[in-house]
Amino acid sequence: MTVIVLTNCPAGLRGFLTRWMFEISAGVFIGSPSARIREILWAEVEQHAATGRALLAHSTNNEQGFTFQTMDHAWQPVDHEGLTLMRRPKAPPATIPPTGWSKASKRRRFIKQ
Repeated sequence: MTVIVLTNCPAGLRGFLTRWMFEISAGVFIGSPSARIREILWAEVEQHAATGRALLAHSTNNEQGFTFQTMDHAWQPVDHEGLTLMRRPKAPPATIPPTGWSKASKRRRFIKQ
């Protein structure tokens, strides 16, 4: 089983992939092409994706039962003791909200009731 997920890619690339796989949702393709065809499809995706992002996941004979490749994703696959995991980018530091009363709450506080 092979799954390809495209984000923000040209419609022509999506049309090309429908020759070999089923598009079950917008940009999500599944199928069972041979390894040779899968490599050709991925090469086409890498060449024609332009500014889009792509993810390829397919079944294989390893501990996880699958493997995947990414293109232009912020999350990167890393090998950790034989398992492929996704490394998320560091989140920007959270901004500390200002302390004290807001202007609106000050107005409400001092309105005569």
